[in-house]
Amino acid sequence: MKIKVMKKTNGESKTEMAGLDLEHELPPADGDEGTPESAVSVAAGDASGAGAELQKLRAERDSLLDRLARAQAEFENARRRAVKEQQDYRDYAAADAIKSLLPAMDSLERALQVKADAADLRNGVELIYKQLQDALAKLGVRAIPAKGEQFDPHVHEAIEMVETSDAPDHEVIEELQRGYKIKDRLLRPAMVKVAKNP
Repeated sequence: MKIKVMKKTNGESKTEMAGLDLEHELPPADGDEGTPESAVSVAAGDASGAGAELQKLRAERDSLLDRLARAQAEFENARRRAVKEQQDYRDYAAADAIKSLLPAMDSLERALQVKADAADLRNGVELIYKQLQDALAKLGVRAIPAKGEQFDPHVHEAIEMVETSDAPDHEVIEELQRGYKIKDRLLRPAMVKVAKNP
């Protein structure tokens, strides 16, 4: 292989071809870097560095997998706990409602044990009815007004349409069974007879 060499002589540049054999030249020895032993030690150092990096990555992976397994176990435990709490709530939600109805049951039992005339019996039943109304009111249950109201299919169930001119069209003229709401939710509609003008 020949190399062009630029020479300056008397202010003029001249190019000459130098006959150097670069293919067979050995690289210069600048310390230990050029020796084969140092190349082997560098390669071994790279391999041990790569092994250490691999170990570090494996340890990090194992740590993340462990954290993932723990998080999944915590999630599953929380889900089971929530399901159990919901089941307990369903099982015992009526307990407060039942407690508030027990005094009325006690009054009915006492009324059945006493021998009384019709007037006393009626007074006792009225008191028990009042107890039940109070208990239901504490639970947020209220009666749906029906008689004299305009028919509302959302809260009234028409059992019969009665032709009459004594009441306006579609007015409830008789309540056969009282309807109830708990807060804003319908428990059962009122069963009614509705006026129909001829």
